[in-house]
Order: sequence, then C-alpha cells, then structure tokens
Amino acid sequence: MHERSELRAGIVGSGFAGRFHYEALERVYGMECRVAGVYSPTEENRLRFASERGLQAYETLEELMDAVDVMHLCTPPSTHEEMACAALAAGRHVIIEKPFTGYFGDGSDDFDGRSFDRERGLEAALESVRRIREAERNSSAMVMYAENWVYAPAIQKEREILEKTGAQIVWMHGEEGHSGSHSPYYGIWKYSGGGSLMGKGVHPLTAVLYLKQVEGRARSGEPIRPASVSCRTHLITGAPSYHDAGHLRTGYRDIEDLAAIHVTFEDDTAAVVIASELVLGGVHNWLEVCANNHRTVCNINPNTAMQTYNPEESQFKDIYVVEKIGTKQGWACTSPDEDWFTGYQHEIQAFYHDAANGRAPESGSLLGGDTIAAVYAGYLSAARSGQEVEVPRVE
Repeated sequence: MHERSELRAGIVGSGFAGRFHYEALERVYGMECRVAGVYSPTEENRLRFASERGLQAYETLEELMDAVDVMHLCTPPSTHEEMACAALAAGRHVIIEKPFTGYFGDGSDDFDGRSFDRERGLEAALESVRRIREAERNSSAMVMYAENWVYAPAIQKEREILEKTGAQIVWMHGEEGHSGSHSPYYGIWKYSGGGSLMGKGVHPLTAVLYLKQVEGRARSGEPIRPASVSCRTHLITGAPSYHDAGHLRTGYRDIEDLAAIHVTFEDDTAAVVIASELVLGGVHNWLEVCANNHRTVCNINPNTAMQTYNPEESQFKDIYVVEKIGTKQGWACTSPDEDWFTGYQHEIQAFYHDAANGRAPESGSLLGGDTIAAVYAGYLSAARSGQEVEVPRVE
C-alpha cells in the first residue's frame, strides 16, 4: 500500500496529555505530520494552548474533525467513547489516550463509586468497548490506543527477544506508583472511572497483556489473552488510622489509592500488577518478565541513564529532573529525555506510520478492550474480597 505523504493531526484537550501529544508530534520523522489545530470545550484553555504553539483553535469538535486525518483524544476517559465513535464515523483515525474507556456512573450528580453494582460496572464498560470496536469495524479508519508502556524502548526490546527466541513467559510482575495524580478530578469515580487500578494500573497491565499477545503470535500465530483475575483494592489515606505527613495526596472521594491484581492467562501462566498513589520519590514504573529461557527487568522510571547530585535545592530551580521527584536536592535519577524512555514519542511515531500505511497498530482497540475487561473484572473481584473472576472475552 502506498504511504500517504502527509497526515493532519487534531488535538482534543488542552491539559497534560495534550501537551505531551503535541511535543511527540513535533518529533515525528520520515513523513509529513502537521498539527492542524486544537479543540477544548473551555475557551480560555483552548485559546491559550493554541496561542502558545501557533495553532488554530477550533470552536467545535466537528470543525476540528473536518480539518484533520487523525484525532488525538487527550480528554477525560468519560468522553472517549462518544468522541471516538464520531471520529470513526467521519473516517478519521483516532488515537485514544489511556484509559481506553470505562464505567462512569449512572449520570446522577451524587453517584458514589464505592457503592455501585460491580457486575453492572463490568458489563457497562464492556458495552462501551463493544461500541467503539463496532464503530471501528464500520469505518475506513482505525483506533490506536495510546498506551505508552507498549512503545517504551525497554518493552519493545523485550518484544524482539520474545519473537526471536520463541520464549514462553512463565510469569510477570510490575508496578506503577507515585504520590498522587495532578488532576483534581482523579479522585472522583464519575470522571475517572476508577482509582489506582484504572489510572495507574492500566500501564503495567496493558504491557503484560501486550507481551502475552506477542508471545502467542510468535509461537502459534494467535495472541494469548487474559482468562481470569483476582484483585484487592484499598483506600489507605482514607483510613482513620492513617497519619498524614503532608507528602502524599489525600482526599480521594470514592476511589482506591492502592490495588493489586493477579492475572491468569489462557495458557495458565500469570502476572501480578500493583498500582499505587502511595509512593514517594518520583514515579516508580517497572516490569519484570520471567520466561523459560531468559529474564528481563524493564526499568522505565526511574532508571540510571543519568544521575545527578545537587547540594542546594535552588540551583535546580529551572531544571526539570524527573516527574514527581518531590525534591531536587541530593541524588536523583535525572532523566535526560523522559518522553523517550517512557515511549511517548515512539507511540506517536508508530501510529502515524501505521495510519499512513494502513497497518494495524501494535496497540489497538483489542488490547485496549482486554485491558478494560481485566480492570473491571478486577473491581468485581475486589468487591468479592479477592474471589477469582473470569475476564469476559472481547470479540
């Protein structure tokens, strides 16, 4: 298939994700990729984002959609389904930032994420996945799930090892944790669709699901997919016994701040993922793969590519060290190019070449759907005190 010479990008959202998507788009090479503009429902934010980058600010989503080939959904997950389906119906490729989709309540103002029926939440999340995938099947365009862990260099190197050695992954364990989200909406289920498992756990969870897909394709031509999960969740900072020293974010309304999920795959192998808001000293992102012929440790954050010692906090006032480090004094694993290590630029690079060539992405709607199915099966398991729950099949 002939590669398209230029693709026009449209960014939906003007926050943290919108910023790093724009920066990654600036790094795309090997083809023409032009950012046509931005849309955000808040006029002030939309105009500021556009003016700082010399972009056109569109007043409606439809106007932006008419001007682009690829839509970047850098918005809260509660908005993803509606926007994705609209873009696909218009024949626009859509890049969906994590989490893919989910269950965001019954629409009531007083919805409480602590008390809803977890079986209903699982089914509603799966219905959302099905609608997105159906819209994709009926479209000339495709869904690309922006899970940066899949495209992180360490994870892609492990992909190469699996493909070239025919390894079987016996088990994996990984974690994402830090001291709490930037977003004021993160602690409210109807906006975020969950807590630590949804907001942080999807990163290592998607990575382990992806690597088992890779293994299956390499060994038999078919992906190995999740079969069941067991899970526990906690709100440690909301417990009466918690002593707040002021370093961890607190005040989560109706979500968990700690989760652990055990995944069993179709081939009876397993993975354990931990997601936490209770980690000081910067982001803690890692994944260990234990295979029948090798072992790999992927240190995404922190890693020792660069280390600095700073005896005085003020010296590094204008120097970015690494996300959520807390203090710039003393030793730090300073990241010389954080986006490179975490896979942000790599995922956008891959997505645009996939779109230009009509090639299925490594991280698409099936992987995003399996992640959501595992997450909400996990929430059902946690409601049953860790009882094993089957992961529904995403078709």
